[in-house]
Amino acid sequence: LSMCSKLCYAIGGAPNQVAGSAASFFLQIYLLDIAHITPFHASLVLFIGKASGAVTDPIAGFFISKSRWTKIGRLMPWVLACTPFTIVSYFLMWYLPPFVSGRVAWYLTFHCLFQALTTLFQVPYSALTMFLSTDQKERDSATAYRMTMEVLGTLIGAALQGQIVASAHVSPHCTVNPSVNTTDSWHDTPSIPDPSDPLSHQAKVYMIAAGVIAGVYLLGIVVLFLGVKERDDPYALNSDRAIPFCKGLALTMKHGPYVKLTASFLLISTAVQLEQGNFVLFCTHAAGLRNHFQYLVVTILVSAVVSVPFWQKFLQRFGKKCAACGISWMIPFAVMLVTIPNVILAYFVAFVSGLSIAASLLLPWSMLPDVVDNFRLQNPHGKGHETIFYSSYVFFTKMSAGIGLGISAAGLEFTGYKPGICRQPDDVILTLKLLIGAVPAILILLGLFILLFYPITEESRKETKLALDELR
Repeated sequence: LSMCSKLCYAIGGAPNQVAGSAASFFLQIYLLDIAHITPFHASLVLFIGKASGAVTDPIAGFFISKSRWTKIGRLMPWVLACTPFTIVSYFLMWYLPPFVSGRVAWYLTFHCLFQALTTLFQVPYSALTMFLSTDQKERDSATAYRMTMEVLGTLIGAALQGQIVASAHVSPHCTVNPSVNTTDSWHDTPSIPDPSDPLSHQAKVYMIAAGVIAGVYLLGIVVLFLGVKERDDPYALNSDRAIPFCKGLALTMKHGPYVKLTASFLLISTAVQLEQGNFVLFCTHAAGLRNHFQYLVVTILVSAVVSVPFWQKFLQRFGKKCAACGISWMIPFAVMLVTIPNVILAYFVAFVSGLSIAASLLLPWSMLPDVVDNFRLQNPHGKGHETIFYSSYVFFTKMSAGIGLGISAAGLEFTGYKPGICRQPDDVILTLKLLIGAVPAILILLGLFILLFYPITEESRKETKLALDELR
């Protein structure tokens, strides 16, 4: 693979991350503090949206596995076809409708559409890794390029969104020192007026951000289409038949390495989603860092971008399972931030968290092709199973993240979160601390424990490569 091909492939995945990052970091606080819907309804929007994307994964895998080869490939037509609809649904997801009573239905509809359409992009795009090259090192290199650009996309999305919408969450009223102003009115006065007018400042800045990110989305897909050439299944013999979807799904669910990898990163990705989804709320309401949240988000993501090449070199030298230890680095520092909410410590925690997030993003997508190769070796006369692996993996991680975000938003409702006020009740602050510190720590430790039993080692990868080269 040429460097240009790898770079174009990587750039193609960035727009999805740009949009997904903006939604991960800001959608929950947008629904609560700008759209002024209740935490319970916000939890429904977040959970059902993620669930709709998750349910779309196996459906997308089924139809894509049935697709015929075209002049531009078997996967690329899906990527191109869903892009315009994804852009429109993303923009409308951040539009504040002039009516109040139907806002929940509005956001639920377009969040579900956006999640489902990004799935129709993500499944063929991620499976495309298997159709770029037959060489494991080339695929690992392409994956490293892709993850670097995707983390950069996450940075661009969060930075663009954070800088454009920061003014929507700043209120001079909330800068009053609580030790001086101890009246109950300080706790109950809304810091942000209810922007029922879609032309209010708060609503306009979010729509501007959505328009900018939609433009980035379109640019990235054009680069992917022009710069990447999809190859047909390189290992398949002329006599090989496509594995029926249901049979392939049953086989993947019985494949030991896949089950262990999916279970491990299901827990780890849920922990990362909880950190992302509640970080801005935590900074705003629990840590006294209301004026720093956008810079902390950028610090996390800059750290993640610059550390992806480091993790790629690390896993090449010490192995992929060994590199997983880096995911645990965020745990002690996140706990310190919760117990000692200090500005300097917050930036240090943000930097270390970025290192861990980079490892958690790179490793599963680097290990999944090894699992697919292992399955190919055990089932040498079937083809078309790659999209089944990728779609079901994304299904489980999305579903777990949706459940986690839904439960976290429901927890805020239960503890008495009030949209737009300067200071939340103590129970809400405690809940935010648990969602940033204790809960992700437990999930990460459980995920790493399961990963200990993942059977594919560096030696077995080499043996699989030799056997597949013989088969080819």
